[in-house]
Amino acid sequence: MVNYIFDGTFDGLMTVIYEAYYSHQHPNDIFSEINHQINFLGHDVFVSTDIDKSNKVQHAIETKISNKALRNIYYAYLSELESSYMLIYRYIRLGFKIGKKIDYFIQNDIVHEVTKLSQKVRHEAYKMIELIRFKEVKKGLFIAKIHPDYNVLPIIMPHFAERFQDQYFIIHDEKRNLSAVYDKKAWIITDIPLQDISNMKDTEDYEILWKMYHKSISIEERKNLRLQRQHMPKKYWDMLTEKQ
Repeated sequence: MVNYIFDGTFDGLMTVIYEAYYSHQHPNDIFSEINHQINFLGHDVFVSTDIDKSNKVQHAIETKISNKALRNIYYAYLSELESSYMLIYRYIRLGFKIGKKIDYFIQNDIVHEVTKLSQKVRHEAYKMIELIRFKEVKKGLFIAKIHPDYNVLPIIMPHFAERFQDQYFIIHDEKRNLSAVYDKKAWIITDIPLQDISNMKDTEDYEILWKMYHKSISIEERKNLRLQRQHMPKKYWDMLTEKQ
């Protein structure tokens, strides 16, 4: 029996699915390295994240199952429940067997659990979109603070980036100490403390202030690729928010 360990990213989880499928070594369990503890049941195998393999799995889910299935999988992953990893694995295996019909197999325990988990995450994301209120903390900079049960930042950011294209803004998840930062062009998720902005020298020229902050994010040793990989590539954004 094999216990797969991955880095906790969505791409990492998709890489595990790829390896399990093509090696024919079906998992006894799947763990994020963040919460992994020695398990005497099975042999631990660490799987390094491979973007190409992840993309292949996501593309296969899209074409052989459905976009809806891929969205449900991603939302279930964002629940951050350790039990969701094996659930997602079983859901994908079932989906590859029965194809698009999986959306109608709601009476199946695996489909039911993934759908229910996905709905909980989606519901909270919608709630955040409705409730978020921004406050202008410096000239031209707006910040909103949230503390959701699930990691909804990757879901709600495409919505706000589209709606406030001409604004600099930050949505700070207080529970996870993560910030989604938008600079009128693109957004990223970072764990750099929000206080870093407050500590910057104030200036009326917000363009300069922003460049200072963005430069601090871009310093190589402060980059956190794991965080960047927790959200889906831009090509999938359209499906994330279901065209609200």
